[in-house]
Amino acid sequence: MRVGLVCPYAWDVPGGVMAHIRDLAEALMADGHHVSVISPASDDDDLPSYVVSAGRPVPVPYNGSVARMSFGFLSAARVRRWVREGGFDVLHIHEPLVPSLGVLACWAANGPIVATFHASWVRSRAIAVAEPMLRSALEKISGRIAVSDAARKSLVEQFGGDTVLIPNGVTVSRYVEAEPLPGWGPDGDTLGFLGRMDEPRKGLPILLDAFAILAARRPGLRLLIAGPGDADDVYQRVPAEFHDRVVLLGMVSEADKVRAYHSVDVFCAPNTGGESFGIVLAEAMSAGAPVLASDIPAFRKVLGDGQAGALFSNGDAASLAAEAERLLADPDRRAMLSAEARRAVLKYDWSTVARDVLRVYETVTSPGTGVVEDKLSAP
Repeated sequence: MRVGLVCPYAWDVPGGVMAHIRDLAEALMADGHHVSVISPASDDDDLPSYVVSAGRPVPVPYNGSVARMSFGFLSAARVRRWVREGGFDVLHIHEPLVPSLGVLACWAANGPIVATFHASWVRSRAIAVAEPMLRSALEKISGRIAVSDAARKSLVEQFGGDTVLIPNGVTVSRYVEAEPLPGWGPDGDTLGFLGRMDEPRKGLPILLDAFAILAARRPGLRLLIAGPGDADDVYQRVPAEFHDRVVLLGMVSEADKVRAYHSVDVFCAPNTGGESFGIVLAEAMSAGAPVLASDIPAFRKVLGDGQAGALFSNGDAASLAAEAERLLADPDRRAMLSAEARRAVLKYDWSTVARDVLRVYETVTSPGTGVVEDKLSAP
């Protein structure tokens, strides 16, 4: 099968949706399918051979974050050419409600089109104003996937219709084994965080406040942070006497990200909301890192209501500190959570998830059909 995947966000900026699309593409190709991805990307980016640039991305505030997306005449022209030349059996658009390539691809194409909705959202004035344009795109979609109950609920309440629930995937084998980073390693007193430091909903300030509480009574406690952001903002949040116990790695390679998961005793996910799944949880679980996460609905579901990872009260630094201290003091419980996590995460492995996605492709395609350029639609 020839599959065209549409990524709405910049390929060179780490994120859950981009990682989902990358891993889906690689899983499909490993199964013998031909895959091409179109994504916002600078023309000089070092792109994989299966990724096509739709033009330079620009930062846009969206859904409580700042996303790097592409839209406009240049991107529209590149999407049309990609559709025209791709000869796809099915087009799979991710986040078609985001003002980026998904909308452009819906306008540009006719034929079997599947869409995956990753985010949950609340009705807003912006969505209400854009609804006629979005409906013109959604009308072309013949199969809809949501990665979580929250994303499905948002979609059905806003636009009606039905949606297949298929969770995010993770390549479990990629995370199972790795050496800790130099100078690190599970030592009974290391907390970890991975995410954009300057994005409020990732919850790093809550973790920093909790760390300050714990560091005062645990002299060996250290905090390892990986992800982009302003180091000064982080250190301003932590008392000066604890600065040497907070290490910022900045942006890390995929290999070092895996090693970071193996370098901590407790992986913390203090996200405050806006998450429909939590790919960092699935990655940490695959690595066997004991997880401590906020009790938002998406995380609670992935962690089996606390069976595969500990939970704390969302937004409460004191609660995070108390749960972290209990975990650090109890290696047997950490080992139990690690084992439970490794078992629980298997249902999210791409070997399972990709097969479910393929079944959706099969329901919308038939012999003799394919994706063609829509020459009469909006640009």
